Amino acid sequence: MTTVSAEARTPAAAPPARMPIMLEINGRKRHFQLDPRTTLLDTLREHAGLPGSKKGCDQGQCGACTVHVDGRRTLACLTLAASVQDAKIVTIEGLGADGALHPMQQAFIDNDAFQCGYCTPGQIMSAVACVREGHVSNDGEIREYMSGNLCRCAAYPNIVAAIRQAAREMDHA
Repeated sequence: MTTVSAEARTPAAAPPARMPIMLEINGRKRHFQLDPRTTLLDTLREHAGLPGSKKGCDQGQCGACTVHVDGRRTLACLTLAASVQDAKIVTIEGLGADGALHPMQQAFIDNDAFQCGYCTPGQIMSAVACVREGHVSNDGEIREYMSGNLCRCAAYPNIVAAIRQAAREMDHA
């Protein structure tokens, strides 16, 4: 007599259902068929072909995945794609305009505000929000606002300098 294990008797779980999701990313409407549990970060990187937002800790603690959703900085690793269907999403790839770098991107280059570059997209996206929200009155305020974005290479003084430079340029843009 042959015995069958419990695993063999249990039917395999069906693959998760997919749902249609439309996202406006960098000014372009994109349609996806996604598992409703898919994060915005995974959607951007794996389905939209936009690898600029980085997967760091995948727990919302490092800021490497920062994007803008309706103009506010958002941790894409903690955001379900389905929850931002009616929002405007901007990634590092969509920050500049007409082939030109955004003033913050240029300021990061000018001030050598990156070393390995892994955290740079998230740093830049948070830095743009820092300026837009008016948190640039002094270095301490900039550091406090940017404290959710970690840099293992410790380029922090240069990041603050880049934000100060871009803030002057963004005021005139």
